Amino acid sequence: MLLAAVPASASAASGQLRYDYVTVGGYVATGFLNDPPGAECLNLPGVGQENPEPGDSPKNRIDAWATVFTEPNCQGDSFTLRPHTGGASERLKVRSVVFG
Repeated sequence: MLLAAVPASASAASGQLRYDYVTVGGYVATGFLNDPPGAECLNLPGVGQENPEPGDSPKNRIDAWATVFTEPNCQGDSFTLRPHTGGASERLKVRSVVFG
């Protein structure tokens, strides 16, 4: 019997990353990333260059380690959140994340 192995691409993470932010209009909101791709830098919706305020209070409910960054494009200071239960307070400001 002959078996062929197909290389796997970066696998998707399963779960949800949540974070809070203030919209450009001044409203408090919660952002979500559901089942994001792994090993790929993601800018968080709502807290990009169009919004002078970063997000905060990230909660990692994903089955992979999350490294959050203070700047877009996974730049700036970073902090790692453990899978499923990792979280931080409003003091941790975030704009981008990578899982893996």
